[in-house]
Amino acid sequence: MRIREYGTSGPLVVVLHGGPGAPGPMAPVARGLADSFRVLEPPQRGSGSEPLTVARHVADLHELVEQRCQGARPALVGHSWGAMLGLAYAAAHPGRVASLVLIGCGTFDRKARARMEANREARMDERLRRRSEGLAEDFPDPDQRLRAMGDLFLVLDSYDLATTDQELEPCDARANRETWEDMVRLQGQGLYPAAFTAIDAPVIMLHGAVDPHPGLMIRRSLEPYVPQLEYREWDRCGHYPWLEKAAADEFFVVLRSWLGQRLGERPPGAEA
Repeated sequence: MRIREYGTSGPLVVVLHGGPGAPGPMAPVARGLADSFRVLEPPQRGSGSEPLTVARHVADLHELVEQRCQGARPALVGHSWGAMLGLAYAAAHPGRVASLVLIGCGTFDRKARARMEANREARMDERLRRRSEGLAEDFPDPDQRLRAMGDLFLVLDSYDLATTDQELEPCDARANRETWEDMVRLQGQGLYPAAFTAIDAPVIMLHGAVDPHPGLMIRRSLEPYVPQLEYREWDRCGHYPWLEKAAADEFFVVLRSWLGQRLGERPPGAEA
């Protein structure tokens, strides 16, 4: 696996991209932690000869942890789908994760997904609706269409961005479809979120109140299985807290402080 590394000293943190199949946006989070932590940023496996599954992504992450963390227990910081992957990994490998941060966590039931879709639909003006309806015609290549969809959702999912540069790398629509279909299948079978009872690490959700992913509904769906779950929400903040003008500074203060306390260090400038 190709892995980016940030920082030269401090406890280990692994950042997990959302998407799936759309790597890149967590790079600013990795850079923002690099002064106090050693950060690994692994773009996830793309599509190939066999359909992608959640189990395949969990196995890839375990290989990284075993080979690159040298026995240390890293913190996992996942965004959106990456938060879901972090939960799946921590459940499959209890004791290998020191702490788990869920940023803009994805959904684990039909009601939450329906609420998310309704939230996005309510925010669409006529211009955005035309863009959405024309994506298939404007972008016949599915990978380019996924990238364009990400740009569209960035607008819908945010409050007031300091930048619209997501630092996206080339997208993989097939990886997105296969991985997400498997996650939904596993939820339908009742595996998730029930499997999360095995998680023994501290867990926190960091969520924007303007994020169409319904944070409080997702929190309620997880709490019966992850009773140690903490929750922090910001007003004037959407799905990408580190890009929001009103929330970015406090987001990094809270993230550094929470990680530092769970990993045994108090980073410079961290919240007391």
